Amino acid sequence: MLSARSILAQDGLEIADVACRHGRGRGTTEEAGRHSIAFVRRGCFARSVNGAQELLDPSAVFFVNPGDEQRYDHPHTGGDDCTAFLLDADLLASIWGGEPALPSEPLYSSPQLDLEQRILLADGRRGGDPDELAERAMLVVASVLELSDRPRAQAGRPATDRIRKDLVDGARESLLANPGQSLPDLSRSLAVSPHHLSRLFRSVTGHTISRHRMRLRARAALECLAGGERDLARLAADLGFADQSHLCRVVRSETGSTPSSLRQVLAIP
Repeated sequence: MLSARSILAQDGLEIADVACRHGRGRGTTEEAGRHSIAFVRRGCFARSVNGAQELLDPSAVFFVNPGDEQRYDHPHTGGDDCTAFLLDADLLASIWGGEPALPSEPLYSSPQLDLEQRILLADGRRGGDPDELAERAMLVVASVLELSDRPRAQAGRPATDRIRKDLVDGARESLLANPGQSLPDLSRSLAVSPHHLSRLFRSVTGHTISRHRMRLRARAALECLAGGERDLARLAADLGFADQSHLCRVVRSETGSTPSSLRQVLAIP
């Protein structure tokens, strides 16, 4: 009656499309296993947790902490669908001011935030770039937590323009040396939370960290093509692309041309 399709599992974060087809009536009590933040997309149900009850519908976002004793009751037939963001404790602590415990009360999501999680889910179903999806998912998580306690979610935010620029420069330098490192690892090395680094990076450079990573790989590919490289599968593997098709899509997105046509233009006879 309950199914969860994993859309993304990366960097301590998972996005799951959760479908419940429970009939009308009382559910069974279960113990939660992971921290999660869930958007209700369709349907209505009552969640009883640790002795308190909350009614949840598509306007709601609710929180689950490991060890929660919870029961889901359904006042109507037809079931429900949710988008769940499941987080490892270390990642959640880095986003949420040092402590991983999520709020106990549900929240009402804004239209913009609700739409963003739906677009993110759709992009994940279409097989979007995992690094980009993970970065956007962390921003959705941070935005939800800011609704609950903005000062806490803003803890550790860089204080001055100089510090912000230095952090972005440090991120660019680190990505050049190792484009494959995850956003949590990158933010940890710079002593800033992942969502603050992501927002800072975009405000300074005009694009996301995931886009910057792909841009560096694409330009490294152009340099290799200019040197006469003909084996696109080997080039893709060497530069950290998922496969040759991924390399071709990214290069075409960046330049408007295929790697083969660019090699003819760039290579020196």
